[in-house]
Amino acid sequence: MYRPFESQLNVELSKHQLYRAQWSILYYIVNFGSPTLVEISNYLGVEKPTVTRTINRLEELGYVEHIPGKDKREKRMQLTVLGKKVYQDVRKTVDEFEKEIIKGVSEKELLEAVHVMKAIRNNLIK
Repeated sequence: MYRPFESQLNVELSKHQLYRAQWSILYYIVNFGSPTLVEISNYLGVEKPTVTRTINRLEELGYVEHIPGKDKREKRMQLTVLGKKVYQDVRKTVDEFEKEIIKGVSEKELLEAVHVMKAIRNNLIK
């Protein structure tokens, strides 16, 4: 299920010239405040250099920017005005994609699936 989902999501995101990794970072920033690169790395479960490359690309696009943190070594990120607009546009596309892929699945079934997937994830990261 992961590969078809990832492939189709990237097709949808390509309408906005984005990839899933970039979208995941935009999503995290919107939903969890102004994170550090380490916080993003931990959330995504990837190495910090991977996050740094993706953040650099998002900065080149004008979607994110650094903001001063308490510690000068700490890089906190936030969306720019353009990044906020892009996020809203992409959010609409992703919402439609999500609606399409859960057609015919009841809310109860979705909640059960989420519960099962959380349990599996917890077992994996022990």
